[in-house]
Amino acid sequence: MEEMSIEYWNALANQLIIISSLLSGFTIAVIANLLVSDRNTRLFRIIMIAAVLAASFFLITLFANTKVLIMSTNGYPFKMTEKGLVNFSLIGSISLYLGIMSLITIVVLAGWTKSKKMGIFTTLIGILTFAIILLMLNLN
Repeated sequence: MEEMSIEYWNALANQLIIISSLLSGFTIAVIANLLVSDRNTRLFRIIMIAAVLAASFFLITLFANTKVLIMSTNGYPFKMTEKGLVNFSLIGSISLYLGIMSLITIVVLAGWTKSKKMGIFTTLIGILTFAIILLMLNLN
């Protein structure tokens, strides 16, 4: 495996910070809407759990990549090692994957709140979306 430059770590962390901050904000808005909803069915509780998990995972990604960004910026005052960058980046990557899975779960379950047909449709779209995202995130 080829060693990644500090500039690449910095640019990658910057992009992931933007993505995860937008996605965490979106899922927090979903949580706020669910909190004011009068519905209290089992399905809505599961959607709420998925939304809280998604927001939490995206926030973990945000802060892990903020650490990578800080460590990979010129002038970082402490000793920086590639192992430290890899560890924080790994935490951020794993939580990004988990956040994406939680967000897709919200999309899939949302259709089931309306009808069986809509539930089947959103489930198929969710599976397709997840497969395409996995293909796009493949780092070969």
